Amino acid sequence: MKRLEGKTALVSGGASGIGAAAVRACAAEGAQVVIADIVDEPGRALAAEFDDQVVFTHLDVTDATQWMDAVSAAKHTFGQLNVLVNAAGIMSPPAPIEDFDRGAWDRMLNVNLTGSMVGISAAVATLKQSSPASIVNISSYAGIRGVAGRHAYTASKWGVTGLTKSCALELADSGVRVNSVHPGGVRTPMLAEELKSAPPEMLEATSTLVRLAEPEEIASLIVFLASDESSFSTGAEFLVDGGVSAG
Repeated sequence: MKRLEGKTALVSGGASGIGAAAVRACAAEGAQVVIADIVDEPGRALAAEFDDQVVFTHLDVTDATQWMDAVSAAKHTFGQLNVLVNAAGIMSPPAPIEDFDRGAWDRMLNVNLTGSMVGISAAVATLKQSSPASIVNISSYAGIRGVAGRHAYTASKWGVTGLTKSCALELADSGVRVNSVHPGGVRTPMLAEELKSAPPEMLEATSTLVRLAEPEEIASLIVFLASDESSFSTGAEFLVDGGVSAG
């Protein structure tokens, strides 16, 4: 039996990067998957790789109504929702404190942090009905340490770490586990583009292993947390950062 056989997963930000790798990994392990993303064509193309096992729905994670629609898509298509993966996120170039941009700050927190909270709120009743269930929030190594110049991103990811813990405590009795995943540098389109013109020391700073992780390496951990193999893990931070947070 495959590790996620009989489960349905909803993956925000599922059209690219870590989210897309999570979609493929969950589907390979037998899950039915709803890809939810603000970009439509890549999401539909990914869903088409899996016939009826995977479907796509449009989602702006800052929109509560669209979150409810995404949860409804999971219920109406597959009859349940067992796994929520909050993988949608954005990053902005580093900037000194003197160049604080309130608009950029608000957008970062709205997508990375508030988007996860809105999603959890929309999905929690259905997750309880389908328990045992799992919420996997994608934070960052920046969610456990500071990163100079990336103040909004760091604040948003620390927020995801704290949100994970408070939700884990509240939902423990309902059979819904909540954990956070903390990648270092990952070879996603978002980061790879930034590193093209970066000095070598910037790459070195993303991982003690002096390379970027592949999205599939993060997805393997997501599958573990989505599965019953992690049944005694909740409210925890799972680092997959190549050792960069070790010192």
